[in-house]
Amino acid sequence: MDPYVAQKSTPPSAPSAYGQPPVTGIPLSPPYNYVHNSQPPPPLPHAHAGAPGEWSTGLCDCFSDVSNCCITFWCPCITFGQIAEIIDRGSTSCGASGALYTLIAFVTGCPCIYSCFYRSKMRRQYMLPENPCADCLVHCFCESCALCQEYRELKNRGFDMYLGWHGNVEGQNPAMTMAPAVQGGMSR
Repeated sequence: MDPYVAQKSTPPSAPSAYGQPPVTGIPLSPPYNYVHNSQPPPPLPHAHAGAPGEWSTGLCDCFSDVSNCCITFWCPCITFGQIAEIIDRGSTSCGASGALYTLIAFVTGCPCIYSCFYRSKMRRQYMLPENPCADCLVHCFCESCALCQEYRELKNRGFDMYLGWHGNVEGQNPAMTMAPAVQGGMSR
């Protein structure tokens, strides 16, 4: 039997026996993902990089990334700003979050009242446990270690912390960074 004849006799809702899309009269664009045993496309690098329910590093593993440990110790507002921009998905900039962190540190002397909320938000996003104790206590007693752990967690999930949210998004979709150019514009 001719494969084209068999394909025409196939109902429009079912794929053909040859893995091709059904004949519907509507043009379909590739890829024709009609194979019954096909796998879904792989997730984005940071979508499921860490296992839910566990941190990728411990709270006191600060020296596994010495450069970030030094930056966090001397200027925690930089690390906090980078973390906040990623967690807020670009709705606040690194500079604005870092400046607010610094302002709260100067006014209250306790920036942990602001940074602990971001740890809680990050834990909810990635389904992480409240380890080793409550978020506010971790930030109150180990602010630098908590910020380093959050930084490492995002980095281990595939984020380039120096690029920020928008840089990471553009890096994943390089073809989507520019709109196509239109020549000539509209005319009558």
